Amino acid sequence: TAASWRLFFFDGFSIIKNNDESSGNERADDMREQNEKAVQAMRAFLEALGLDLEQCGMEQTPERVARLYGDLFDGLGKDPASIWGERFASETKGIVAVRHIPFYSVCEHHLLPFFGEVSLAYLPHDGQVAGFSKFVKLVECFAHRPQLQERMTAQLTAAIREGLEAEGVLVVVEAEQLCMTMRDGMARGTKTVTSECLGAFRTDAALCQQAWMVLGGKQDDSTAEIHLS
Repeated sequence: TAASWRLFFFDGFSIIKNNDESSGNERADDMREQNEKAVQAMRAFLEALGLDLEQCGMEQTPERVARLYGDLFDGLGKDPASIWGERFASETKGIVAVRHIPFYSVCEHHLLPFFGEVSLAYLPHDGQVAGFSKFVKLVECFAHRPQLQERMTAQLTAAIREGLEAEGVLVVVEAEQLCMTMRDGMARGTKTVTSECLGAFRTDAALCQQAWMVLGGKQDDSTAEIHLS
């Protein structure tokens, strides 16, 4: 049986995958060719800004940047449904939560990083649960691509709902957006928070409140509002 393997590389946000050993050399040649296109494009971009790469000691910078973005965008083309693997039967009838999953992503508008934490809660269907590490991999899958925080929040919620057939899902993402905080001294230290809920957490207010509190929210008794800490 031919060994399965996969190659990823950055070229205008494209990815090559190969699961056929017999065509490995051809695919590897394609990878090198496409990677060289990314390197040349980055060199042209830097020179267009007026940089003399040799004089500045930046001769290898285009290669480094191409490799970096290959890693930052290696979630492109990955199927989130393939992440779940085996699900486990449990006797739980309560909410399951995973808090403070760190992530790094790249804003698709300016190609600058945004980073922070994802916290999520779901209500299992018939006690079916996934290994906790799967949620870390799911966050990486959606974070490692040109992204918007709002979209990533919605994608994570939908993927958990569909992949686990969860009765309810709540996802909260808190991040710092460098495209906002590092330009012209704007809003240093500002955090952006997005949330999305599906299923029972959308239709049942009491259940949604419980999920928020499991994620660290606090309820103000006088106003019944929930504040995430």
